[in-house]
Amino acid sequence: MRVLVADDERLLADAVAQGLRRLSMAVDVVYDGDSALERVAVNRYDVAVLDRDMPGCGGDEVCRQVAAGQQGTKILMLTAAAGIRDRVEGLGLGADDYLTKPFAFAELAARVQALSRRSGVALPPVLDRAGIVLDSTRYTVTRDGQLLALSSKEFAILHVLMRAEGRVVSTEELLEQAWDEHADPFTNTVRMTVMTLRRKLGDPPVIHTVRRAGYRIG
Repeated sequence: MRVLVADDERLLADAVAQGLRRLSMAVDVVYDGDSALERVAVNRYDVAVLDRDMPGCGGDEVCRQVAAGQQGTKILMLTAAAGIRDRVEGLGLGADDYLTKPFAFAELAARVQALSRRSGVALPPVLDRAGIVLDSTRYTVTRDGQLLALSSKEFAILHVLMRAEGRVVSTEELLEQAWDEHADPFTNTVRMTVMTLRRKLGDPPVIHTVRRAGYRIG
């Protein structure tokens, strides 16, 4: 899952991003509306978490432009304004959900997860492929009933591959969906992470390398 967090409260934005990364999400962070629009023009995000009260190009305008785009990015609007009129206004701008500050991180994370499931083809939160069960709500993976200890990146890669339902997923697609904008496209980090993931999943192997194309599960 690729998420954009845009909030001029830097400590809050960084804390939210850090928490979402622990949940195996790829998160980019910006601190103003202009930078948010620049990122959206370059990257495809499943969810954008937008502060409504940013200086410069405010959250309202960012929301309008993102909602008008064709990328299917879902928008969670953050604001200190808690009135019904404010919530209605925010939803009217094109936001898909609305959360008032202060908020509990657990609720924000649950809302981001719910929005991400609506950003593409609807998939259940629990995926079962080749004897592997991945629960994206509890962040657990089992194989033949045995709980596996995966890193956040291993979990993210497995989630992308299981969502693909046997389709070959390229290295570039894995980088885009499981890493943030700082990932080096020329690194071998994807190959190394897939290698450790294979080892943890055990035998028989379920992740297959398709030469010059990528990886698939089956």
